[in-house]
Amino acid sequence: MRGVGSPGRMGIGTSLFLIAVGAILKFAVTASISGVEVATVGVILMVVGILGLVISLLFLLQARDRGVVRDRVVERRPDVY
Repeated sequence: MRGVGSPGRMGIGTSLFLIAVGAILKFAVTASISGVEVATVGVILMVVGILGLVISLLFLLQARDRGVVRDRVVERRPDVY
């Protein structure tokens, strides 16, 4: 299990960040760069962020199902005084 802040996977926070940056580039930025369509870069970032969010949520749901013990029987010997 990975610790907090460990690299290797794109998490929910990173996905939301990519979606936000992509939306800003798509809808709010009017500057132009030669050879680069800023709106297209924004759409690509939003799509990658949405895919990352969906995959992160799927992994989160799978981890929840695996880590839960549903029924656990505990047998104890009677206390003898």
